[in-house]
Amino acid sequence: MLEHKVVSIIRGADPEQLVSIVRALHAGGVRAVEVTINSPKALAGIEKLTAELGSRMLIGAGTVLDPETARAALLAGARFIISPTLSAKTIRMTKRYGAISIPGAFTPTEILTAYEHGGDIIKVFPATLGPGYLRDLAGPLPHIPLMPTGGVTLDNISALRQAGAVAFGVGSALVDTRQPATPEYLAVLTDKARQFVQAVSASA
Repeated sequence: MLEHKVVSIIRGADPEQLVSIVRALHAGGVRAVEVTINSPKALAGIEKLTAELGSRMLIGAGTVLDPETARAALLAGARFIISPTLSAKTIRMTKRYGAISIPGAFTPTEILTAYEHGGDIIKVFPATLGPGYLRDLAGPLPHIPLMPTGGVTLDNISALRQAGAVAFGVGSALVDTRQPATPEYLAVLTDKARQFVQAVSASA
C-alpha cells in the first residue's frame, strides 16, 4: 500500500461487475481496492476478489464500524480494514488477524489516539480541507502515516502527496459505480487509474 499509494474505494458496485472493475483498475496500475461493507453482497464480493485477484491486488474492506464486521471481512479475505471513525476495538480485532488497520480520524487528538491504539495508517477523513490542513497535521505529528480520503481528485492528489500523505483513498473521482461496467467504461476506468498513479509518481 505504501509503495503504490492509491487505494480505490468501490462503493455500491453491482456484485456481478466487481471483478471486471477491479481488473480494469489493475490494468491502470492500481494495486489496492477497498470494497465498502455497505455495498450489496460486500463480503461475497471480497471473497471472490480475493480468490481471483488476491495474488495481484491488495483487497480490503471499508466503512467498517465495529469489530464484528471487521472479523467477518477478514474471514472473507480482506487484508486491510478501513473505517471512517475511530474504534479501538475494531483496531484490536484487525491486528489480531494480522491485517492492516486504517482507522478514520480528523483532529490532531483523534489522529494521535488512533495511532496509539495501533492504527498502521490513519485515514484523515474527510480530506476536504485540502493540502494545507494535511501539512499542518504533519508538522507536530510527522511520525504518523496519513491517508487523506474524501475529496481526493486528480486536481489535488499531487499537492496532498507533497503535503506529506503516504497513501490516498480515492472514491467516486476514480470509480463511478453508477456507470454500468461496459467495455467502454472499463477502458475509461483503466485510463483514469493510470492518470492517478502517474500523478502520485510525478509528485514524489
